[in-house]
Amino acid sequence: MARRAKHRYLARMNAPLPVPPKQRKPDWIRVKAPTSHGYNETRKLMRSLNLATVCEEAACPNIGECWTKKHATVMILGDTCTRACAFCNVKTGMPRAVDPLEPEHVATAAAELGLEHIVVTSVDRDDLPDGGASQFVKVIEALRRNTPQTTIEILTPDFRNKSEAAVEAIIAAGPDVYNHNLETVPRLYPTIRPGARYYASLRLLESVKRHAPHIFTKSGVMVGLGEERLEVHQVMDDMRSADIDFLTMGQYLQPTPRHAKVEEFVTPDAFKAYAAIARAKGFLLVAASPLTRSSYHAGDDFRKMQEARAKQLAPKGASGAGA
Repeated sequence: MARRAKHRYLARMNAPLPVPPKQRKPDWIRVKAPTSHGYNETRKLMRSLNLATVCEEAACPNIGECWTKKHATVMILGDTCTRACAFCNVKTGMPRAVDPLEPEHVATAAAELGLEHIVVTSVDRDDLPDGGASQFVKVIEALRRNTPQTTIEILTPDFRNKSEAAVEAIIAAGPDVYNHNLETVPRLYPTIRPGARYYASLRLLESVKRHAPHIFTKSGVMVGLGEERLEVHQVMDDMRSADIDFLTMGQYLQPTPRHAKVEEFVTPDAFKAYAAIARAKGFLLVAASPLTRSSYHAGDDFRKMQEARAKQLAPKGASGAGA
């Protein structure tokens, strides 16, 4: 009897740990698997140039749509991040040396894809003395040389403890849009974004506007991580205090079981309500929907920002001149 009990005990001890049930996504968040010719051509080009993309590394749900249109967000400074945020699918570890050919490869990709607008982001590189800012500068310069008609949007990390010098160097290179995501509300930073500091990210964006008021600034947040509605409203107020032009807001999706879980699938109507409040707070542009991501429809949104700013700066009554 004791022997049978021992065998049952050992069987329980050796049994695999239960896998948490996969969260079922609501209908409004589901997308089709990418299979188009355009998708395959974009993927082939990125591999031939040895370029990483955040579309792949972060498991973006819009990759099929964007790559079919040959819109890809290039991720420079390699594919390995020095941080381990609880929401992000990019791998963590010791990155490889910075590729000196990367800037020219990014410019080649922009030319081959015929991009009117390109988004360039990166992993965090806390191992580098400048956090990787000089590589952003070289990429912008290569794009200006090779595809001068392409407008440039950068999505940078926070350049922890070196942001002022990094911002000055990058804005001197002249991007058209400077994006840095706050990602979530301050209360959730210790668990969701432990390597970053909320107010340091705000100060970075504020610094961009202080040095270069003409550059559009942009920031994004994810919802569904357990934030409260009023906390999101406060983030909007903080962004406006930093004079951020463009707010993006999308649904957080858990990339793997080891990442932070989805606490709530926010409904499309709730996103519309958030967008209405953000517009009332004075953002130049707001994009808020379950599938919104930082670089989703970025080219179209850039043109909308240009039009909104022109309208904002036009003298009152100018639209009726000559009527």
